[in-house]
Amino acid sequence: MPATVITGLQWGDEGKGKISYLLCRDADCVVRFQGGANAGHTVIASGRKLKFNMLPAGSAAGATPCIASGTVVDLEEVFEELELLKSIGLGSGFMISRAASIVLPIHKKLDAMVEEIRGGRAVGTTMRGIGPTYSDKALRTGIKIEDILDKDSLVDKLEVLRKLHGLEVENPGKLIEYGEKIRPYVGDVELFVNDLLDEGRKVVFEGAQGTLLDIDHGTYPYVTSSNTIAGAACTGCGVGPTRINEVVGVMKAYSTRVGAGVFPTELSGELGDRIREVGQEFGTTTGRPRRVGWLDIPLLRYAIRISNVTWIAVTKLDVLSGLEKIKICVKYDLDGRILEIAPPSVRLLQRVKPIYIELEGWGEMTEDDWRRISERGWDALPEEAKTYIEAIERHTGSPVKLVSVGAEAGLEVVR
Repeated sequence: MPATVITGLQWGDEGKGKISYLLCRDADCVVRFQGGANAGHTVIASGRKLKFNMLPAGSAAGATPCIASGTVVDLEEVFEELELLKSIGLGSGFMISRAASIVLPIHKKLDAMVEEIRGGRAVGTTMRGIGPTYSDKALRTGIKIEDILDKDSLVDKLEVLRKLHGLEVENPGKLIEYGEKIRPYVGDVELFVNDLLDEGRKVVFEGAQGTLLDIDHGTYPYVTSSNTIAGAACTGCGVGPTRINEVVGVMKAYSTRVGAGVFPTELSGELGDRIREVGQEFGTTTGRPRRVGWLDIPLLRYAIRISNVTWIAVTKLDVLSGLEKIKICVKYDLDGRILEIAPPSVRLLQRVKPIYIELEGWGEMTEDDWRRISERGWDALPEEAKTYIEAIERHTGSPVKLVSVGAEAGLEVVR
């Protein structure tokens, strides 16, 4: 399939980095199309842990990395991650859109100020300046990559930002220095990607965060500041919707979310702590512990529908090993009315009661066990684990074609 979009089906942190890496092993290009350095994608390959916040994680597999105009860019992160790629012999073909917006120190200050003003209603932002940068973009006062290549234009635009926000802004000299450093990589990503698709080359569009954090389709206001659904690949990269061949929805075998916000299937106490520790559920970007819960089918059905998901990749199945019983929320009870699919409305989700089914768990498994299973394939999975995956397929109506059974690339089962 020449054009594949990878999108998260939950509250982010679904393991999209590993899935992107796997799908990019035969790709020509991988494009980051939304969000900023508030995203954390980790790839473990050949025993080395590679962490990405700005560059698409799939670039670690050798696909040419691009950052499209729909992103907000932290240039210091970009430079660090380019050095990371160079350390493994990659990254020379990197391209960044001249129209991508730049995150400035003033945006990070504003991020913290807004959270403080919210007080008890804080949304749990990463303080990376993402929201204020998108706000300035919408106000048409933002700084784009092409602006730091032109000193006179840059000075004028920085002065507008200073007057608008009443705060000191970045020294133009430093931004011009960044501009000279990034200049060799600046290009028309949108035209480049369309040309590749015209040639029948494989392009992977790598999303950040997840559907339930989408600014329009998530648990607003406890969301990110960009569109995270599959359709955002088209607007963020400048490709037509008819060019997308498949959408891969990535989901964990359970649910997690970072920060504040409603979470119908959340687990607390010893069981929640166990899943968090075994799954190493701590943010790549912030290090914050993630909240954990059982799988939530009504929200998954919604996420699958609005991105028209072609197939599902399930990650972290191994984390559930050793549990005697595993629950899946298959419906909601809303004041006596049964909901099988639910939009992520905070007011609605605050009132629902999850309706669970309970499945048998399987025994404790070592990494060596999972390695042997990944080598032998689907039939080698414990019967209870296969039943669990089949339940996901049955209740979501979407096929599961890949099951990740460990953090390292190479530990997965392809169906």
